[in-house]
Amino acid sequence: MKVTAIVPSFRPDHRLPQVVRGLLEAGFPRVILVDDGSGEEFQSRFEEAAREPGCVLLRHEVNGGKGRALKTAFRYFLDHPDGDVGAVTVDGDGQHTPEDALRCARALEETPGELILGCRRFDGADVPLRSSFGNRITAWCFRVLCGVRVSDTQTGLRAVGAAFMEQILDLPGDRYEYETNMLLAAGRCGVAIREIPIRTVYLEENASSHFHPLRDSAAIYGQIFRFLSASLGCTVIDLAAFALLGWLLRSLTDAPRLLAATLGARVISSLCNYAANRSLVFHSTQRHSRSMPRYYLLCAAQAAASYGGVYLLSAVLPLPELLAKICTDTVLFLISFQIQRQWVFPREPFQRQEVHIHGK
Repeated sequence: MKVTAIVPSFRPDHRLPQVVRGLLEAGFPRVILVDDGSGEEFQSRFEEAAREPGCVLLRHEVNGGKGRALKTAFRYFLDHPDGDVGAVTVDGDGQHTPEDALRCARALEETPGELILGCRRFDGADVPLRSSFGNRITAWCFRVLCGVRVSDTQTGLRAVGAAFMEQILDLPGDRYEYETNMLLAAGRCGVAIREIPIRTVYLEENASSHFHPLRDSAAIYGQIFRFLSASLGCTVIDLAAFALLGWLLRSLTDAPRLLAATLGARVISSLCNYAANRSLVFHSTQRHSRSMPRYYLLCAAQAAASYGGVYLLSAVLPLPELLAKICTDTVLFLISFQIQRQWVFPREPFQRQEVHIHGK
């Protein structure tokens, strides 16, 4: 076995030592256990787990979140690889069985360049409604808006190769959103995602979970929400400009009036949208000389498609011009997100950052 197990934990219950022991007995040569600022009352459980031969205990003095705990473990692994090809992340509450963790590890050994996900089923009677509903919504958003087809977006059982691990050390997010950003980063970095079916285990209605539905969901959907907000805001600007220009040019015939109104509205809204997407959504650091020509090439293609769609729908069906534009631009919006994310504003390779480790 050339794969390390990583267990991030915050205020664990009595199952933590058993989780660590089970991973070592399953064949993992090493377990990196991270105490994410749990406090004195939980130290006995960490110390019991750390007495297992092969367990390395790292500590945060204060709680930083699951993402921060994973980054600490990744940094330690990269500094002390011991010949391993990567690591499997396992939750410390017993929801992931050693056998499933081992299957993901074996898959990573076969293809260390892939991101391996242990994916659960959500159709069982014991699956909490918030877990089933939340995962289905997130999976739909990832598939439609991000082009990432994953059945279990929130799984904590993941096998990560050393090369990809190096790239995601500087990835934004210190809590649960870090795992979501990891999936988006895999698409940007050309890392294939492979799913391994695993058991769906929810103990005591998932009572041990530290997931905060409002705070952590907002963070998880952050990039998608920002893109939607920027796009909707600029869509309002675009529609207002389109309507105003259409009224100002009402003396022209339909074809040239629609063309002028569409192009004029797109120029105004695109300037706002370019600035918002570059700075607020994709956090791009590329030069304007590279991203702006690509953005406006996309805008030109989108404007042509928008004009064609509006003219066709308003002339053939016929639909009111404003309704025809809304229908056309909704479809173009979904296509544009993926093109901007992958081609116009691709993220630069992630740089290594210094991670301070507190441990034995």
